[in-house]
Amino acid sequence: MTILVTGATGNVGRLVVEGLVAAGAGVRALTRDPGTARLPGGVDVVAGDLADPSTLASAFDGIQRLYLYPVPATAREVVGRAVGAGVQHIVVLSSGAVTAGFDTDYHLPVEQAVEASGVAWTHVRPGEFMLNKLWLWGPTIRAERVVRDPFPDAAWCPVHERDIADVAVTALLNTGHAGRAYDVNGPQFISRRHQVRAIAEAISEDVRLEVVTPDRARQLYREQGGFAAANADFLLGFEDYSGNDTGLVGDQPDPAAAAPSDPAPVGPLPTAEQVTGRPARTFARWAQDHADDFR
Repeated sequence: MTILVTGATGNVGRLVVEGLVAAGAGVRALTRDPGTARLPGGVDVVAGDLADPSTLASAFDGIQRLYLYPVPATAREVVGRAVGAGVQHIVVLSSGAVTAGFDTDYHLPVEQAVEASGVAWTHVRPGEFMLNKLWLWGPTIRAERVVRDPFPDAAWCPVHERDIADVAVTALLNTGHAGRAYDVNGPQFISRRHQVRAIAEAISEDVRLEVVTPDRARQLYREQGGFAAANADFLLGFEDYSGNDTGLVGDQPDPAAAAPSDPAPVGPLPTAEQVTGRPARTFARWAQDHADDFR
């Protein structure tokens, strides 16, 4: 059996490829630039772009299962091509915002396109990515050993990207996951203040937490560029829409993230353990995994 992984060089897709290879599965990886993919040996790396389905002419040949990165504009055509070529099971990288009812125009249309195709499907719906803190806080930690945040006691249950990938790999390799939508969160309700502390411990250096106003934070994020600038309004403006402060899922707002005054969630939220049988990774583990990125 050969499995096609789309978005194969992304933060989650790359780990899906690694997990499938480690399990001995045949893997084809789709990327816009195979020459820079740097994927494990033995992977069949092919060129293609989900945003342009005409580039996928032979990508689905001989493929039985598909890991689908969400591109809503072309989802129906891409799924149609996959099913027409013989794909029997599609695992979608989706978002916990779909479960919460806030995502109606990004991940939800991809889920709907897959369900309408008639093949077996599984949706993986992560909550806030721990990785967001690397993109948001990394530049100032590396340069100044400081984090500037308006809501240091806001908390939620961010998820390690490897847990997301592990759920997808489990669904791709095993039976019993068809027709399931898996919400995937981290195992801890942890404040931003404690996240900063975990990063400081991981790099064995002090990291100062400076509390700033939301307007000042927005200005700093825009000046920082990259991820922070692109998502400044999502990071700090979504509370005007929902009443909640927010984290992000990839580049989408996660309305389930808790506001500064929100209580802890009632009971544990679903984690990767319910699917994989292995304990979900903590934020401290994630900080250790990315210590060099913060240094």
